[in-house]
Amino acid sequence: MKATKNKKEIENKTGKTAFYIRVSTDAQREEGYSIDAQKDKALKYCALKDITDYDFYIDGGFTGSNLDRPDMERLIGDIKNSMIDCVVVYKLDRLSRSQKDTLYLLEEVFNPFGVAFVSIEENFDTSTATGRAMLGIISVFAQLERENIRERTRMGMLERVKSGLWPGGGRIPYGYDYDSTQGILVPNAQAENVRKIYDLYLEGNSPAKIAAIMGMKYDNQVTGILSKKTNAGYIPYNGEFHKGLHEALVTLDTYQRTMDMMLDRSTIRETSGNHLFTGLIHCGNCEAKMRYQKWNKKSGECKIICYSQQKSKLYLVKDPDCDNARQWAGDVEDAVIKDLFSFSVRLSETENKKSSDLSVAEMLNRRYDETSKKLKRLYSLYSGAPEEEEEEAPLLESINDLKKQLHDIRRQLEVEQERNAISGKIERVKKSLETLKETWEFMTADEKKNLIRSCIEKIVITGDNVEVYYKFGTLGD
Repeated sequence: MKATKNKKEIENKTGKTAFYIRVSTDAQREEGYSIDAQKDKALKYCALKDITDYDFYIDGGFTGSNLDRPDMERLIGDIKNSMIDCVVVYKLDRLSRSQKDTLYLLEEVFNPFGVAFVSIEENFDTSTATGRAMLGIISVFAQLERENIRERTRMGMLERVKSGLWPGGGRIPYGYDYDSTQGILVPNAQAENVRKIYDLYLEGNSPAKIAAIMGMKYDNQVTGILSKKTNAGYIPYNGEFHKGLHEALVTLDTYQRTMDMMLDRSTIRETSGNHLFTGLIHCGNCEAKMRYQKWNKKSGECKIICYSQQKSKLYLVKDPDCDNARQWAGDVEDAVIKDLFSFSVRLSETENKKSSDLSVAEMLNRRYDETSKKLKRLYSLYSGAPEEEEEEAPLLESINDLKKQLHDIRRQLEVEQERNAISGKIERVKKSLETLKETWEFMTADEKKNLIRSCIEKIVITGDNVEVYYKFGTLGD
């Protein structure tokens, strides 16, 4: 229930008028919203209404989006203590910019304690039914305007990021400082540490080991640094990445190789065990996954068995009647490794075709630079053009056209850079396979698993037939 004062308590109030003044940080610079300007309006109102008993409640530098303000809390307390007859503001949004908070003050604070509310600018008060109705309507529009401002701010931030500038605020990535004058990130003394962390990881060191080497407390700090595409020159915003103007600490290729290695290592962890092809083998009859199962306790030999023939994990069963033959794991592994060696030989004999991706990226960068220069020249012409509308229109049209061209070129560059990253991964796999036969016996179990998962999509067993499917489609072409 509302804590409504009774008639006697309301009649015994002092009759004081409270002038509430609020100025947000931004509004202090707006004409008519300063504290002195609002005080001047209040004093003129007092003279007009013959008010002599009044007090000021002033919140300087506080947002109107909530009621968490010192003098607002003091005002509410004084109202509940029956010290106030009327609350006056210069303008409605000085009280609050939230419809919910405005209605709360009206219905839960002012009305129950018999306090009238007056807005000088809107020329109404809540001692009348018309005033109360008008207040509700204006509150809706005040809330709508606030939401519009928020939307415009969000759109402006997106355009800022698209132009390559750092959005500002939030946590600055390790290895960078924020230069507010340029609006971009700049490498700091820790930048070299970031490069070293990438080098150590690509050399095969774990995040925990890297943390120990670099004097960091937690390994997730290392993982966090490695995962930031900002280090490769990109800016994250609302789940998307945009090319930034800041200096990259590592190349996009280095970042992509790191992400690929992270994915490969996570796959190995998920398919833990000493078996080379765990998680890659599928049944050719029912398409269920197949697993290693110990078949000889003394020798430790295993067979490859379809999960549909195992009732322990019903969610992996595809066909309860699957009768695919159970193959010795050693025979399957020998067949796959033999196929892998054969594939690597075919690959080394195939003439490598030079990718044109890099030349495409170079061409796009050249176009971007040329278009940027044209745009700068047009801006110079526009700033010195006469103010006649017919002179300005063609220049503005040309400027907007060039801005659109720059946007399109940026998008094409992003596509080409991603394509280069994928091509780079394919090339790295090819290089590893070219010398596979000579290096296989010297590789560790983890290195073998890494290589296998980087080039083999799946292994399908149908009876005695073992078929290997490789990643990247025509990898050997």
